[in-house]
Amino acid sequence: MRDPSQTIGKLIDKQKIAFIGSVDAEGFPNMKAMLTPRKREGIKVFHFTTNTSSKRVAQYHENPKACIYFCDQRFFRGVMLKGHMEVPEDTISKKMIWREGDTMYYSKGVTDPDFCVLRFTAESGRYYSNFKSENFQPE
Repeated sequence: MRDPSQTIGKLIDKQKIAFIGSVDAEGFPNMKAMLTPRKREGIKVFHFTTNTSSKRVAQYHENPKACIYFCDQRFFRGVMLKGHMEVPEDTISKKMIWREGDTMYYSKGVTDPDFCVLRFTAESGRYYSNFKSENFQPE
C-alpha cells in the first residue's frame, strides 16, 4: 500500500457503519456497530457520538483499550485500527461534533447529560485487500 492515509481514508469515508470494540470486566472483547465517526483526523484520531449511559462508555472508563473496524463489503476490503478510546466530557469536544438534528436524540442539546463523545486514537492498523493483509502505522 503506497499511501495508507489516502487509501484507508477513502475506504472509511465511504462507509455508513463502523464497528467499535471494547473490553468488558471479564476481559472479553465486545463489538458494536455504530454510525461512522463525526470527525476524523487523518487515520489516527476519530470522534464518535453515543449515549453517556451506554455500556461502552462504562467499559472505556474501566479499560481504554479499543479497536475500530471499517468494512467495504462491495470490494471485500477492511481496516482494523487498534488503540485507546477516551471519553472527553468538555464542552469544546461536544460542540465540535454536535449536529443540528441531534436534538431528536438529545432533547437538551449539546449540554444534554446523555450526549457523549468517544475519541479514539489509533496506535497500529491492519488493512485487508486483494486476499492479503498488511500492517501499517496510522498517521
